[in-house]
Amino acid sequence: MGKIIGLSFVALLLIAFDLYIYKAILNIYPNRSSSKKQNFKVLWWGYTLIVLLGVFVSLSFNIWLSLKTIFLVAYFITFVTKLVWSIILFVDDIRRGAVFVKRKVITENDSVTANENTIPRSEFLVKAGMAVAAVPFASLSWGVISGAYDYRVRKQALYFANLPKEFDGIKLAQISDVHSGSFYNKKAVLGGVEMLMNQKPDFVFFTGDLVNGKASEMRDYQDVFSKIKAPLGVYSVLGNHDYGMYEKWKNAAAQNKNLEDVKKTHQLMGWDLLMNENRSLKVDGAEIGVLGIENWGGGRFPKFGKMEEAIKNTDDFPVKLLLSHDPSHWRAEVLEKYPQIDASFAGHTHGAQFGIETEYVKWSPVQYVYDEWDGLYKEGNQQLYVNVGYGFLGYPGRVGILPEITIFELKRG
Repeated sequence: MGKIIGLSFVALLLIAFDLYIYKAILNIYPNRSSSKKQNFKVLWWGYTLIVLLGVFVSLSFNIWLSLKTIFLVAYFITFVTKLVWSIILFVDDIRRGAVFVKRKVITENDSVTANENTIPRSEFLVKAGMAVAAVPFASLSWGVISGAYDYRVRKQALYFANLPKEFDGIKLAQISDVHSGSFYNKKAVLGGVEMLMNQKPDFVFFTGDLVNGKASEMRDYQDVFSKIKAPLGVYSVLGNHDYGMYEKWKNAAAQNKNLEDVKKTHQLMGWDLLMNENRSLKVDGAEIGVLGIENWGGGRFPKFGKMEEAIKNTDDFPVKLLLSHDPSHWRAEVLEKYPQIDASFAGHTHGAQFGIETEYVKWSPVQYVYDEWDGLYKEGNQQLYVNVGYGFLGYPGRVGILPEITIFELKRG
């Protein structure tokens, strides 16, 4: 029942925008021939019908993932484009309303008020709406075509006053938020993994959200991510999606089994999954600590992480590195209660998969939700790095905020 209501809402929204824009276009071209109007009508409503049928089939049945992605992307881009266009048309309606009020209330000339119901639309605003709407259409389309798998290697030095000299210059890699259930190009995903391995990291962190919700989503990608290996190990934690909380299960036992399958996938890939625990990294007799907790997020996100368990028996480590999926954990708990944590590593935000990131400007709508959402942050003697993710969720693309492979160099200082 809930799915039917959701599908109906999706259809009504798009139809409402379509009807609004369709009538506006007809109004500014009243002299078109009937055949041209008929052709336009068929093309306009035919496209909408195909998109809506595709979305209905995609959400109701288990169809080929690539086809499902095409329909959902088409709906998303069409919806955003026509929403923007409708906003411009609404501005025109405000103008028309103002003219109506002026004629009805202020103007007393009967010859003017006789035409009060024939206030024309502004051809300029209708065409301006088309032009403005083309911007999200082009950028979102390009984000799917080019941005989704346009992996970048981002390098960052991390300085620690107490870092043993044996670890000076050692290389750490981080990826986050794979979301394997969203992938549709295995070759491109493999290319990103090869980019990571070409950096020859000494150890690797994965900071959560391996799947969208189901362990089976890794079936076609387990062999790809198994290629991520490092001399000092690959360490991972769970993210909020890994618990299957956003899926429908027959019962709690089915959800618990799925979680166990996700954990087993980490094991089969050779990743050391840290469940509120820690490990010692040793180089030539010196050691540092790697700690990992289950998901701990602010607001509605689950708080399964237990720092008191993860930090046990770590007092002797001169440097402690923490894997915690959600960056809100850093400010909410780590900074205040655990000053012995030298650096935290998180993901989760995806950088909203949309924004601007240059040497001088960094902006994304997600910054209005998270204080720390992309890159390196420092407060006192503690540091946090937020990786914007390897995969994607929802919108199958990225605009401005590209998928990230982070390479850190640990330095004394």
